[in-house]
Amino acid sequence: MSKKFTCVDLFSGAGGLSRGFYDAGYDVVLGVDFDEAALKTFKENHGTAEAMKLDLFNHDNIDVIVDFLEKRDIKLDVLVGGPPCQGFSIAGPRDMNDKRNSLYLAMVKLADRLKPQAVVLENVPGMLQTNGGIGAKRIIEDFKEIGYVMTPKLLYAPDYGIPQIRKRVFFVGLRDGDSEFQFPDAIVDKQHYVTCEDAIGDLPSLQTDAGEIIYGDEIQDYTMAPANEYQKKMRKNSQKVQNHIGSVPIEKTKKMIALVPEGKNYKALPEEYQGIYKYHEALTRYHSKKPSNTINTGHRSHFHYKWNRIPTVRESARLQSFPDDFIFYGNKSQQYRQVGNAVPPMLGQVVAEQLKQYLKGQQDAE
Repeated sequence: MSKKFTCVDLFSGAGGLSRGFYDAGYDVVLGVDFDEAALKTFKENHGTAEAMKLDLFNHDNIDVIVDFLEKRDIKLDVLVGGPPCQGFSIAGPRDMNDKRNSLYLAMVKLADRLKPQAVVLENVPGMLQTNGGIGAKRIIEDFKEIGYVMTPKLLYAPDYGIPQIRKRVFFVGLRDGDSEFQFPDAIVDKQHYVTCEDAIGDLPSLQTDAGEIIYGDEIQDYTMAPANEYQKKMRKNSQKVQNHIGSVPIEKTKKMIALVPEGKNYKALPEEYQGIYKYHEALTRYHSKKPSNTINTGHRSHFHYKWNRIPTVRESARLQSFPDDFIFYGNKSQQYRQVGNAVPPMLGQVVAEQLKQYLKGQQDAE
């Protein structure tokens, strides 16, 4: 039996991007991050992959990764990663001198040492937009110097069957190739986007018969059969529901969100309450018939389309396209952060499947 393409994930977090490669049949051998809870989640959800805690500001740690692979006689085919680049994000202050903007250089240095066939780097749309796209230009130039032709493209998650309004820029670099990477076309049209209700409507409501919100148990039974193909896909390898613990809001929040219609936010409150909230996403209630807003890292500003509570970790994971057998570790706030920071696995899988056409020595091992 021929062997699978190998993959290493830098700045892995919980491993959404590499889970997409894993689901596409790649052998994910290592995840590297600085977050211990996220690394436990990564290790438990990527087959036989190892997880390594390293500070990638310190480029001496590149040697540790190289030694790990050499001792195991692993030839790396694809290096993937989503380095933090907060200076380019529209979600916070744009600081071009934020030192985290240079973290991608760890990927450049590792690619130069290991010379994988391809590099996949994922990041915020601001990379293409802020200051004339200077971030993207830096990435393209730095990888060009070590022999990679990087092709960037902004991907919109709903176009690929993911029930969430999320835009991310992907750079795919091919080593010493004559051709540029061609990204896959959209697989879903706007009329057929997967909606919030499509994605999470089958999960336990966490409501009593009297309408009170409850926490629920660590492991729960499904309370209904899957109602559509997306739910079937999410439940394919899972018999129980985990990471589905409710958050009971304070009475004031419960009262306010009950006044917000589907798809609206605090601006839809009666006039006497509108001055309470300033944050532009405050009291945002998802719309059942549309993809969700971009999943955040647990700011408690987004609410279920039907119930007067924030989505659980499992509901947020579903909206990110994590299957139900992907279990998150750490405390609840750590789990929310892992989900919010992740690349949707189904988006990673679409790129991973397309990339196979460009890699040499394909091995469709199962």
